[in-house]
Amino acid sequence: MIAPDISNWPAEEFRLVGGACADCGAAVFPVQALCPRCSRPSVEQLTLPPDGTLITWTTQGFLPGPPYLGGGTAQTFTPFGVGLVQLGDVVRVEGRLTENDPAKLEFGMPMVLTTIPLGVDAAGDDVLTFAFRPAGDQE
Repeated sequence: MIAPDISNWPAEEFRLVGGACADCGAAVFPVQALCPRCSRPSVEQLTLPPDGTLITWTTQGFLPGPPYLGGGTAQTFTPFGVGLVQLGDVVRVEGRLTENDPAKLEFGMPMVLTTIPLGVDAAGDDVLTFAFRPAGDQE
């Protein structure tokens, strides 16, 4: 996994791990030391729901700069979707989408957490990242 501390990977029921402030209840992803709302050091780990709602999206139509692990060149790059997903009533998370066709995405559509290959690291190992897929699509 690209960042092991943001999820419970490789658990059977894959989930992202965020945080919630014990003082004011603000939720955050990823976990951070201080609450973004009240600035207190009271953020505790919180397993986030796997289902959510697509709030907004765009298509990444150009090759990202370093340290992007996707490989390829500007000529071989395949555009990918990026979206903001509201996970339950907890927190909004920005992430890759498995769908990049705007005609197949709708505001408010149900989304489900999944993983996708991102690339290969310097050691030659495959790297995964989290993504969201439309709820009706099969993994």
